[in-house]
Amino acid sequence: MKRRGSRDADRDQATRPTARRRWPASKVPPLLRERAFRRYWSGQTISMFGDQISSIVLPLVAVLTLHVGPAQMGYLVALQWLPSLLFGLHAGAWVDRHGHRRAIMITADLGRAALLGSIPVCYALGVLTLAQLYGVAFGAGALSILFTVSDPTLFVALVPADRYVEGQSLVYGSRALSFVGGPSAGGLLVQLLTAPFAVVADALSFLGSAFFLSRIRPAEPPPQAADQGALTAGARFIRHSSIVRASLTAVATVNFFTLMFFALFVLYATRSLHVRSGLLGLVLGAGAIGGVLGALVTRRLAARIGVGRAYTIGCVIYTAPLALVPLAAGTQPVILAMLFAAEFCSGFGVMILDISIGAIFAAVIPDQLRSRVSGAFQAVNYGTRPVGAAVGGILASVIGLRPTLWIAAAGGVSGVLWLLPSPLPRFRMPDDSAGDASPDTANNDDGDSPAGAGDEAAPVDARDPSDDRDVSGDRDDQAAPSRPGPALMAARLASADGDRQARRARFRRGRGAWPGLRPG
Repeated sequence: MKRRGSRDADRDQATRPTARRRWPASKVPPLLRERAFRRYWSGQTISMFGDQISSIVLPLVAVLTLHVGPAQMGYLVALQWLPSLLFGLHAGAWVDRHGHRRAIMITADLGRAALLGSIPVCYALGVLTLAQLYGVAFGAGALSILFTVSDPTLFVALVPADRYVEGQSLVYGSRALSFVGGPSAGGLLVQLLTAPFAVVADALSFLGSAFFLSRIRPAEPPPQAADQGALTAGARFIRHSSIVRASLTAVATVNFFTLMFFALFVLYATRSLHVRSGLLGLVLGAGAIGGVLGALVTRRLAARIGVGRAYTIGCVIYTAPLALVPLAAGTQPVILAMLFAAEFCSGFGVMILDISIGAIFAAVIPDQLRSRVSGAFQAVNYGTRPVGAAVGGILASVIGLRPTLWIAAAGGVSGVLWLLPSPLPRFRMPDDSAGDASPDTANNDDGDSPAGAGDEAAPVDARDPSDDRDVSGDRDDQAAPSRPGPALMAARLASADGDRQARRARFRRGRGAWPGLRPG
């Protein structure tokens, strides 16, 4: 008896630690349990934190080290985005023809690390100039174009179609956390190391991103043949897609005015509101908790009201709170509170906006056109940013910082007006439509899965029915071979919904436990 009891006790001791080790794994999102996506996400997370450090450090290098004025500040921000206008269309077509997107992203990371690393080196040698800062901003922006147009295809290669919103939520959740820690760390690094040496943090982050990307081997689509019209294929797709076209006009308007705003924000906060750089970083970092909250709730919000409506709401929540900055006045605690509120609410809105549109584009853009559509989209969307930044700097030199910020805040809110007459607010992801199983949801004649809307509107297909197919052809022909077609995906989702309804019925009758609930 003793021996048997001893064996039982030993077995209990052996199994108990295993249970303890496995329990935390249940708290890890399913996508992060997959090694390839986890490495991709880790690289993105590190790079985003470095970017947010630079978002406050680079302007402070210009303001505190080189003592620039409003117009020069506008030019600096404009040069960061000018490559999107000049190279976006060509970069997307080149990436689709060349292929090897992961290698292109790694090269872009290494190049940006070298460019940013030149700033502290030249400062230490006493040769740092505004011209070099302009060159670094332009060169890093050009490499960012190659990275950004390659990224959507890599994301789709790693994430199943029914997890697009979840994958976007994880990536942009990291971005939201970077908004919390990045500016705070940047402000503190500037006070401890001076602004030029603080740029080293961003250079190191690009090396970290390149390391993690080198550890994955996703199945990328094959390179495309250099056929006639390939350069403008992405632009033609956008023109014939009412959903992508409406999103482009809205965010281009938003970005034009928000870049007017952010090109002057640091200058206004430090010179007009007299906020110290370290304190400004801490306030912005604390306010960015709103972005974390936005990343957490977007998935549920999109499932409840539809991803299109979530995107529309995000456009308003992102831009409207910016008015609190030119409105800030009074004692320093009041000013800091208003800056915090602006950052908190705006961060909440931009996460809803970015996650929603990332999932929508993953659903409606064919795999083999992603880089070209992304490049064409950026050429206009990001192309408005340098114009907005330059206009903001010139306008502030003429009428002053505060009136320019008021104009920028009001103009940003107006971007949502482009969305209201379009089908985008009624857009729902295919899995949402199948899960609703509502009478409004029906399959199209070509067998594609539906993307239902509310009772007040006709359903909007996730493929965007306004596409006349003269550019992309049949989506099933363009999809990666390993991914099920829309009809098969809809059938699977409908079957899963039936199983879910049956389990729900059993639970209500008291015959079974509700799946997913754990005691305690």
